[in-house]
Amino acid sequence: MLQITFIRENQEKVITALAKRNIDARATVTEVVQLDENRRATQVELDNILSESNKLSKDIGDLMKNGEKSKAAILKEKTVLLKEKSKDLAIKADAFANELLLKLYTLPNLPADIVPEGKTPEDNLNIFQEGDIPVLHEGAQPHWELIKKYDIVDFELGTKLTAPGFPVYKGKGAKLQRALISYFLDKNTDAGYREYQVPHMVNEASAYGTGQLPDKEGQMYHDATDNLYLIPTAEVPVTNIFRDVILNENELPILATAYTPCFRREAGSWGANVRGLNRLHQFDKVEIVRIEHPDHSYQALEGMVAHVKNILQELKLPYRILRLCGGDMGFTSALTYDFEVYSTAQERWLEISSVSNFETFQANRLKLRFKDKEGKNQLAHTLNGSSLALPRVLAGILENYQTPDGIEIPEVLRKYTGFDKID
Repeated sequence: MLQITFIRENQEKVITALAKRNIDARATVTEVVQLDENRRATQVELDNILSESNKLSKDIGDLMKNGEKSKAAILKEKTVLLKEKSKDLAIKADAFANELLLKLYTLPNLPADIVPEGKTPEDNLNIFQEGDIPVLHEGAQPHWELIKKYDIVDFELGTKLTAPGFPVYKGKGAKLQRALISYFLDKNTDAGYREYQVPHMVNEASAYGTGQLPDKEGQMYHDATDNLYLIPTAEVPVTNIFRDVILNENELPILATAYTPCFRREAGSWGANVRGLNRLHQFDKVEIVRIEHPDHSYQALEGMVAHVKNILQELKLPYRILRLCGGDMGFTSALTYDFEVYSTAQERWLEISSVSNFETFQANRLKLRFKDKEGKNQLAHTLNGSSLALPRVLAGILENYQTPDGIEIPEVLRKYTGFDKID
């Protein structure tokens, strides 16, 4: 959430920055500033009345000590009126504060200066590409055919048990999933990330804290009885570990990683581009999260990008990195890099990771602060990234490593799988 002080003092800057997201925010910014002025003016009036009431209470006490009960009674009547007025003003101030908060929730994060202009994914900037695209044998197949051929993922069984978009992994398919999870977690912990096992459901405060609510309310599975949400990513519970926390500056940076299943109601329209593992309602993902000093967060972002690059290099999958344009960036992000792996059988790029810096946007919602060297509380910066999401990595392995005799297992995974081929 953007800080109201910053908006108030930089109205044109905010409007210009959000225009890069193709949002005309002038009316909202004007309304936010006016609500804040109303809230502050009401609070000043309330504070003055409370101060006057406190003074009268002291005066009443002095009069009573001096035996001037009639004068004290007059002042008591005045305090009753002031209390009634203070109640009304408190209600009014709360109403302005709540209306302001709801309006602030509608404003996305400001894009960083290096975010390119653009409206659609076609406007994203390709900044790096590595890996040779393999030449497949004649008759090579997309992964949705391969998983049937080798009986390693069953979509029909998932539909029987739950609904479309909930696959069942079987045999070597299940072992390969487990191998990828273990490999990703080992890579992350070896790089200094502390592993967490977190709940797969979160409360409303957690969903607001990282920006899933109210922006993505329709995309989350919701248990109305207990008002809990199935997580769309481990980012939500892991980052909320630090909600309402004041850290010491010497505790930064904090590096965390977690494996969780992820649940997303809105899997999108169906068709060739979302067949098989390309888009699911439930999938597995290993996440990395960082809590950083504001002076170091962009250096940390580059480190996270290098970390994901190293994983894809070890998997020997052709990939590219995109800097997302303003129109394609997530609501909470200031800067996002997307990793895409090339699907040789589908002849298209598949997104397999997003690595983002949220600057203070999430921290402001979370009240996640650190005490600096001068003893002042400052908002931290939060970052997160997929390291990695499994379905499209698995699709890339199945398609790019297929041979006429079966599917080879990337060498780096063989100590985890216990086998070197699916046949």
